[in-house]
Amino acid sequence: MRPVICMITASVPATADEERTLVQRVGAAARAGVHVIQVRQLQLEGSALTRVVEGSVRAAKGTAARILVNDRVDVALATGAHGVHLRGDSMSAARVRGIAPGAFVIGRSVHSPDEAVRLAQDGDLDYLIFGTVFKTSSKPGVAGEGLAALAAACAASALPVLAVGGMTPPRLGEVARAGAAGFAAIGLFADGPLDAMALAVQQVSSAFDTSGRVP
Repeated sequence: MRPVICMITASVPATADEERTLVQRVGAAARAGVHVIQVRQLQLEGSALTRVVEGSVRAAKGTAARILVNDRVDVALATGAHGVHLRGDSMSAARVRGIAPGAFVIGRSVHSPDEAVRLAQDGDLDYLIFGTVFKTSSKPGVAGEGLAALAAACAASALPVLAVGGMTPPRLGEVARAGAAGFAAIGLFADGPLDAMALAVQQVSSAFDTSGRVP
């Protein structure tokens, strides 16, 4: 089974050059076959975030990648992004669906199997991201929920569930066997030369695909 691959953007650009570099990395990921790119730049104010999202949408044009904005529904709508990823404390998906175009993608973060069950009943969501599965440096002080919790969330949810937190190639087989439809990651895509992005995507996809999961 091939996974849904979600790249979450990492560094917050402080200069024009860093902004261009971030957008170039988004474009490289889109061309390499990443399915969803979540622009997560929580510290950027509106105009800077708008520039980054607009650049990301242009960079992904002509690919199958979908550009989603973390939390900022207003920016997603204003820039022509493909959707939004809602945090646990964001507005309801129903409210977003009421003001968004028909093909708008809406996802939400969940942190427990019970939360996944409850939100999976929301007909306005398209997918869930569950985590943190493994302890990760991007969430210091947060213990991982573990594979058993991921498996429980996947089994109980009618929506596709992506795993997040500590995703590394050696762990992707376990993530697949837990029932995840794919995974989201920052570190897997944050470093390395842009011309190596296609190989990196191929490697993580193969790691998930060769997990031994029964079709």
